[in-house]
Amino acid sequence: MGAIYLIRHGQASFGAGDYDKLSPLGEEQAAVLGRALAARGVRPDLVVCGDMLRHRETASGCLAAMGLATPWQTDPAWNEYDHEMMIEAYRPRFRSKAVMMAELAATLQPRRAFQDIFAEAMRRWISGEHDADYAESWPAFCTRVTGAVQRLRERLGKSQTALVFTSGGPISAVIRDRLALADERTARLNWTLANAAVTKLIYSERGLYLSSFNEHAHFEHEARLISYR
Repeated sequence: MGAIYLIRHGQASFGAGDYDKLSPLGEEQAAVLGRALAARGVRPDLVVCGDMLRHRETASGCLAAMGLATPWQTDPAWNEYDHEMMIEAYRPRFRSKAVMMAELAATLQPRRAFQDIFAEAMRRWISGEHDADYAESWPAFCTRVTGAVQRLRERLGKSQTALVFTSGGPISAVIRDRLALADERTARLNWTLANAAVTKLIYSERGLYLSSFNEHAHFEHEARLISYR
């Protein structure tokens, strides 16, 4: 059996000028993950990385902690969906980031308020009723991720191991295909993914299968390391 480890990026910088950059906690999560993978004896034959900054920084920190100088290959098909596009289609006034941040800051719990808005924006996106409003519709996103999985599988030889540094959206889309989940259930699944968690697929000549989902026991010794956004 071969193995594909889908790794969600570490915590990004919510509320900062550059959300895409890892937070200090995200950097620590990447290093802890790398040490955990090394302890498990994971030695990748291939490393693939989305081309978002948080993907690259997670890959760099993780591989360094594993003691590997393995170069990765970039595939933008593993990039996250455009959450700003989704939010702006749902609430057009949020095209102004200043307006959005001011409204969130006026709430008692800005992170919770953002999560509620984001959940509604996602429901609108996946409903299929407003596809013309988006540069990339939900079906197009799922097709993009399916293509990324197929290309990766075709490149792997028998019983090889790959690490893929990506985001929660693509990982959820992969699980959707493996378990034949409904779109709404896939969206809910996305909220449960921990930062720098591991989802493992195994493959053989018979097919590609889900082995484990959202593993983050490597953080359970210290609860502060567990985050979801």
